[in-house]
Amino acid sequence: MFQIFSLLQPNKPLIKQFPLILTQILSHPQKNCYSIEASSTNHTRKDFNFSEIAKTVISKCSHINKGENYSNLSLKDYFVKLSNISPEIIRRFWRVSVLKPQDVLELLLGFESNIVTYNVKEVECLWGIFKWANEQNKGFEHFPQSCKIMASMLVEVGLCKEADYLLSRREIQGVLLDCHEVFSDLIEGYVGEFDLDRAVSVYERMRGLRLVPSVSSYHALLKYLVELNETRLMYRVYVDFIETGFGGSAKDKGFHEDVVRLLCMDGRVQEARDLVKKVVDYGVKPSTLIIDAITRGYCEKKDYNDLLSFFAEIRIAPDAIVGKKILYSLCKNFGVDEASVFMQNLEELGFCPDEIALGILIGFSCLEGKLKNTLVYVSEILSRSLKPNVYSYNALLSGIFKEGMWMHSREILVEMNDAGVTPDLSTFRILLAGFCKARKFDEVKAVIHEMEDFNFVKLSSMEDPISRAFVLVGFSPSDVKIRRDNDKGFCKTEFFDNLGNGLYLDTDLDEYDKRLDKVLHDAMMPDFNSIVIEKCHSSDIKGTLLMVDEIEKWGQEMSLLASSSLLNRLSSVKTINRILEVMSKSVYQLDQKTLNLLVRIYSNKGLGLLAKTLFEGMVRRGHEIEYNTYSALLFDICKKGDLRSFQYFYKLAQKSNWSPEGNDSKALFGYICQNKWLNEALELFETILFANPYNILDTFHLLLEELCSRGLTSAGCVLMEEFFNRDALLDHMVYSRLISGFFREKKFKEAFEILDIMLFKNLSPPPDVWVQLITYLCKTEKFEKALELKDICLRDQPSAVLPIQCAFINGLCKSGRVEESTRLFKDVLSKGLFPDVNSFNTLIEGYCGKKNLKRVVELLGFMIRNNVSISVSSYGNMACLVCKDEKFFPALNLKELMLRVTNLPELVLHNIMIFHVSLTRNGFLLDATIDALKNKGLEFDDVTYNFVAHGFLLCNDISRSLHYLRTMIRRDLKPSNRSLREVISWLCHNGELDQALSLSREMESRNWIHSSVVQNIIVQALLNNGQLQEGVEFLNRMELKGLMPENISYDYLIKRFCQHSRVDKAVDLLNVMLRKKILPESTSYDYIIQGLCERRKMDIALDFYTEMLDKELKPSVITWDRIICYLCEEGRVGEAEKLLKSMIGFGETPRRETFNAVISKYRGEKNISKTSEVLKVMQQKGYEPDFDTHWSVISNLSSSSKKDDSNGNSGFLSGLLSGFGFTQKKRDSKTG
Repeated sequence: MFQIFSLLQPNKPLIKQFPLILTQILSHPQKNCYSIEASSTNHTRKDFNFSEIAKTVISKCSHINKGENYSNLSLKDYFVKLSNISPEIIRRFWRVSVLKPQDVLELLLGFESNIVTYNVKEVECLWGIFKWANEQNKGFEHFPQSCKIMASMLVEVGLCKEADYLLSRREIQGVLLDCHEVFSDLIEGYVGEFDLDRAVSVYERMRGLRLVPSVSSYHALLKYLVELNETRLMYRVYVDFIETGFGGSAKDKGFHEDVVRLLCMDGRVQEARDLVKKVVDYGVKPSTLIIDAITRGYCEKKDYNDLLSFFAEIRIAPDAIVGKKILYSLCKNFGVDEASVFMQNLEELGFCPDEIALGILIGFSCLEGKLKNTLVYVSEILSRSLKPNVYSYNALLSGIFKEGMWMHSREILVEMNDAGVTPDLSTFRILLAGFCKARKFDEVKAVIHEMEDFNFVKLSSMEDPISRAFVLVGFSPSDVKIRRDNDKGFCKTEFFDNLGNGLYLDTDLDEYDKRLDKVLHDAMMPDFNSIVIEKCHSSDIKGTLLMVDEIEKWGQEMSLLASSSLLNRLSSVKTINRILEVMSKSVYQLDQKTLNLLVRIYSNKGLGLLAKTLFEGMVRRGHEIEYNTYSALLFDICKKGDLRSFQYFYKLAQKSNWSPEGNDSKALFGYICQNKWLNEALELFETILFANPYNILDTFHLLLEELCSRGLTSAGCVLMEEFFNRDALLDHMVYSRLISGFFREKKFKEAFEILDIMLFKNLSPPPDVWVQLITYLCKTEKFEKALELKDICLRDQPSAVLPIQCAFINGLCKSGRVEESTRLFKDVLSKGLFPDVNSFNTLIEGYCGKKNLKRVVELLGFMIRNNVSISVSSYGNMACLVCKDEKFFPALNLKELMLRVTNLPELVLHNIMIFHVSLTRNGFLLDATIDALKNKGLEFDDVTYNFVAHGFLLCNDISRSLHYLRTMIRRDLKPSNRSLREVISWLCHNGELDQALSLSREMESRNWIHSSVVQNIIVQALLNNGQLQEGVEFLNRMELKGLMPENISYDYLIKRFCQHSRVDKAVDLLNVMLRKKILPESTSYDYIIQGLCERRKMDIALDFYTEMLDKELKPSVITWDRIICYLCEEGRVGEAEKLLKSMIGFGETPRRETFNAVISKYRGEKNISKTSEVLKVMQQKGYEPDFDTHWSVISNLSSSSKKDDSNGNSGFLSGLLSGFGFTQKKRDSKTG
């Protein structure tokens, strides 16, 4: 077996290098497994046990999510996490092991005052500390203010359930009346989580406490209730909103309209009217939408007298749209005469009917057979200088034909023409139906020919016009035939032609007349809803939407069936919302299919809030949710990275036994893994397996592929182990994906471990994986191992010879073995193979690195002849090679050649040339290169300016460098960080501080980030110039304006500020680094601690000392010495002694003076035992006490020594004396 990993580390046994999971696989090579290889059937065994796979893998992958768990941590762990957010607040708590209520309050107050916007993770940490304090002892009680602040923080980051729980605790009850904002925010939070029941519960609790919710919380709750069409609850909340004194502002207008609309929709018109009256009392006039809603409500109830009194009450006349709705409803329910009288009443209020309002009366008069009234209304239209609508003329024509007055139809057409009204297709259908009913088939023929003139029909030369007419009015070609009556008595004759022939209709005459009457009847008052439904079956969406406009114009209401039919054909959200607005019914009265479609459309368009709200409304009403609706909703949530929403809706989907279908599984796995939601990915995996247990292979590979491509290869490894443990034989693609995944994550050791397993199992990776492995080995100069891999690959996959050889060519060349690479390259060509583009360009790079211009020219010529693409990198390397010898004209010739043989933009070629010419530090060549660019008429881009500024700086021409930099800025182009850094550095180091500050001010004015180097250089220059305060103010501005980069280092400035006795500023800079998650050097802490000690701020110094140790930084000997000595001076010798021992524990040897400081303090306190103890440690470290210390200890210990002797023990004094060279004489046991 080829053990490539053991070859990488030959001193270690192979198996010991493997993780446990991989060792287990290797140790059971003959395990009885069934196959799920890619080549095998996709129907795996039924008894494959995939239950609790997610739970098992999640538990084994806990280390991957170790940074995400904020529950059950130690107090120190919480402090560590919070110290990166606000180190100045946490610092004083490093030495705290037991929290008091005052400590928790101080901690919360600190974060409340220092942080503008809370982060979920920091609040979770604070919540963890809050709970930890409770659990440390049973008698602990938080201060009410602590509870209030904590609840406020929890609500702000969306942890609503935790805040709700906190508001129910005993400690907070005393300040609930002061928690107005917390309750209000909690209502908004629950609404944001689509949890209406809890939001209402908090609202009711708040009102029970006689607290008034904030306007924003009222708005949030009302908006959600309106969207869910929860009318009863909405009404109760809105009445409360009005009665608390709100509702009079312009911002509340929309809520008022929505509430009234829904009440009317629900049949509660009187309540809506009462609300309108209340708002009118505020001086707010009812809007058009409100009047329209109440009109609809009264029309639905057929209560027109109350409607009239409403208009009189509010002293507002209905507009044209509202008036037409009233007229249409009255005509439909009580007839045209009642409608006519009511219209007169409306006119008295100021209503002005238009031609369509009168057209409604015309249509219904025709329907009722009141042709005389029809003519009166037509006359009234004309008398008002209005133009009758084509539908009015159609109704009039239908009425005339229905009354048998067909001979007047042509007069109507003449009048239409005089009025400038163009007949439509319906007009001609009416004429055809009327003339067919009157058996005037010559007129029918004439109408058909007129229709041809208007391009409504097109007849062939053989087609009978009358037959086409029958089709146009709804008959099939075989339904009606015109036959000549050949009977002598003309017993069948119904009508005669121009020649006198007796003709009759061969059809069912009753059915014939019924159909024609229906055409005439339908034309009197068109049913636009039916037209919409009919048009929805065609592809004429534009025409359908025009009919929607006609519905509103003619006072009709769009039916649910028409709405559903149209919505199912639409994809534009704007159009969909328009249709929903004109509907007179609740959106939730649409059929389930349409509602599911709307949720999917909103989700697919990224309108997640609309989708979720509509979805919630469906769930609350018990509508069935389709599987692809769940999928669309979850897709949108995943794209936005909203984990909490995903978990909520995923649980709902699981309750419905949902699982993704088709390609949705792969896409959903992709989004989830991209968000690093490992737990959710594995739970979805298990869900799919349960839903489709016969498709285990595909599902496993889908998830593994996404895990390995999204940075979760370690989790993929654990998943592989679980499948192996459940008796699955894994194919080569599984291992190959793991290898590729580990390579993407730069985990090369793990990749080679997987390779060893593959080779152990006689599996071979695909060529692309071999290429990755060999390329890495060549890069790390493990050529022998790379050759072994090459042999194995070519043995198993001879067809992979070209990519493998190319990998070797690239690897050898990049490692500097250009000659070997060249030989291999020629060998490949000699075998009739053609290397890939990358190999050619890599060789160019190699030859340039070896300064072999001849080889470069040869290979370049070969590439040009064979149309091999030349990369930007190759051109750069060649330009560098030519420019090193300051060969200007060859460099320009190279650029011109590249321009002809590549597709690279000319400005890019010039920019590369400028860069490499700059490196020569030859100002003459740089000028010539810039002139060549200008002569081409090319405009500088940001790259050009940066390269030119950098070039002149290398030529020590700062004036021209600054000129190009400032020109660039004036053109609103931002210089690169490198350009700014180098120019400012040059200016500061060469005494041009004013110019550096001027450039910095320009950067400030444009809110450009000042890099770490720039800040350090400018402040250092200010300090060297004696401008300490200016340096402080500069750094303050950087922080205030947010002009600091994420990767900032202030270690040097911390030292300098401490040296200038500005420890406060040094501490500020240290805090900035910590907040940026940059660990300062130990010397930064050393300088700050020493500075604090000198100012006798020992508690703060000890806080920094503890923080330093917790961050695994080791103090210097001087720092320990200063702390210990100053503690002794302040009489805190016990703490000093502990630090002394800590210092020794870290392997450091304290100075003699440090020991003496502690010993002297204990001597002064007459603490003989402690003096003796420290003195003994001092001796063990090789120090001898001075005479004064020696004599003092001997004097104080004499009695103690005698006591020790009398007890037969060797006392400390004897040990001390022996340490100074004195030997104790043995006394004889006998006397005398």
